[in-house]
Amino acid sequence: MIFHETKLPGAYIIDLQPAIDERGFFARTWCEREFLEHGLNPRLSQCNLSYNKERGTFRGMHYQTAPHEEAKLVRCSRGAIYDVIVDLRSDSPTFRRHIGEILTGENRRMLYVPETFAHGFITLEDDTEVSYQMSESYYPDCARGFRWNDPAFDIRLPIDVTVVSDKDRTCPDFGAPSWPN
Repeated sequence: MIFHETKLPGAYIIDLQPAIDERGFFARTWCEREFLEHGLNPRLSQCNLSYNKERGTFRGMHYQTAPHEEAKLVRCSRGAIYDVIVDLRSDSPTFRRHIGEILTGENRRMLYVPETFAHGFITLEDDTEVSYQMSESYYPDCARGFRWNDPAFDIRLPIDVTVVSDKDRTCPDFGAPSWPN
């Protein structure tokens, strides 16, 4: 794997390093040792799959609070997404800053999302699948979120949101009491 640190310290774009032969290729998508060498949380507690029927589907901006903060390794296995993360570490020099990255089934890139970052994505194609490896299990009492169009972040998506859950659409602005209420 090839690790590229983003402008948000601790967040990485990870490219595969395929071993290619006449059959195709083989590549690691996760390695505890390599994650530890880069100072990343290698714990694997839960894996999730998100299937999205329509282009323009938005999911996010989600995170978990203490004591169940979660790191995520996100990969688009089919289709394409614009993946967005926001640094919510109040003591970080990049607090409230965000990045976006296009992940596709073809480029096979992954995004490592550190603990105390919010995460969301919009699908750029119909029939898109996204897989997540999580360092922590889901705890509803620690689940939080804010709207993707919260003015505190000025997140600009490459296409319009056409499908979003009521829960995500009605999330409060960051800093206001968050769901679940």
